[in-house]
Amino acid sequence: MKRVSLQNAVMAFATALAIAVPAAARDQIKIVGSSTVFPFATAVAEQFGKTTDFRTPVVESTGSGGGLKLFCAGVGTQHPDITNASRRIKASEVELCATNGVSDVVEVKVGFDGIVVANSKKAARFELTKEQIFRALAKQVPIDGKLVDNPYRTWADIGASLPARRIEVLGPPPTSGTRDAFVELAMEGGAKAIPMLAALKGEDKKAFQAVAHAMREDGAYIEAGENDNLIVSKLDANPDALGVFGFSFLDQNADRIQGSLVGGIEPTFENISSGDYAISRSLYFYVKKAHVGVVPGIEQYIAEFTSEAAAGEEGYLADKGLIPLSDEARSVVRAEALGMMLLSLQ
Repeated sequence: MKRVSLQNAVMAFATALAIAVPAAARDQIKIVGSSTVFPFATAVAEQFGKTTDFRTPVVESTGSGGGLKLFCAGVGTQHPDITNASRRIKASEVELCATNGVSDVVEVKVGFDGIVVANSKKAARFELTKEQIFRALAKQVPIDGKLVDNPYRTWADIGASLPARRIEVLGPPPTSGTRDAFVELAMEGGAKAIPMLAALKGEDKKAFQAVAHAMREDGAYIEAGENDNLIVSKLDANPDALGVFGFSFLDQNADRIQGSLVGGIEPTFENISSGDYAISRSLYFYVKKAHVGVVPGIEQYIAEFTSEAAAGEEGYLADKGLIPLSDEARSVVRAEALGMMLLSLQ
C-alpha cells in the first residue's frame, strides 16, 4: 500500500510540476491556416530558411476557420504564432481571441486570389453565370414562386447551353475560407440575380443569407476536404466533375485542368488583377504580437513575405499564382506590418 501511495505521490508531483512550468520556448515559427495561402506561405518559409540564420517555419494547412480557432486559443508557445486566411477575420473570431487573452493581433493583406470552378481538360470547358452556379449547388431554389428542395440533377436541367451531365462539384468544407468566399461571392451573387430572392434580400437579409448560403447535401456538392491538390487530382480522374478552389491551384495545374468562364470572363491572372473576374477575394495572414520577441524570426518573416522579391509584381509568389496588391497598397501594407500596427475591423 505504501508503495502504491508513493507512486501516486510521485505522479501527482510530476503533474503539478508540468502544470507549473510554462511550455519551453520555441526557436521555430509555427504557422497554421488557409489551404489557399498555404503554398505562398510555404514558399516564403523555404526562402526564409535558406537566406537567414533562423530555422524554416513549420506551415500547416488547417483551413482558415480552423487556423483562426487554433490561433485564438491563447498566448504562449504551445499556440501558433501566425495564421493564414483566405478571408478577413470575423468579429466573432476577434472576440474569441480577446476572450483567450490574444488581444494584440497584426493583420497583413498579402494579395488577391480568384476562386475558380474548374474541370478536366479531357472535357469541354464550362461557361457559367453566377445564377447557374447558385441553381446547381443551392439546397433550395425558387420554382414557380416557391422555395423547393433543389430538383436539378443535370446541368442541362438548369440551362439548355449546358451539358446533359450529372451535377457533381467537389469543393471545400465549411471551415475553409475558400468556401466562405465562394458562398459570399458566387452563391449570394447568383441568388441576387433571381428576382424572388433579390426581393427577399431587401425584406429580410438573414433569411436571404440562409437560402443563399445553404449548399446541397444530396451528393451534387461533395466536400472534398482542405487539400485543394486532392480536388485537382480527382478532377483529372473524373472528367465529368467540377471543382472549386483557388486560382493558384489552377495556375499550377494548367496542363490538366481549365477554369470555367463566369459571366463570360475567364479566370486569368490579368482578369483577377483588374477586377474583371467577379469571384475574387483578398488573402491575409495574422500575427500574434505577444509572440514577437519570444519566438525568434517573426519580424523577419513578415519582412520577407511583404518584400518586393516575394509579394511584388515580379516576385516569386506571383510565379505561384498570387495576384499582387498595387504598388501603393504593398507599400502601405509593408509599413503597417513592420510597424506592428494592430488590427482594427472599423
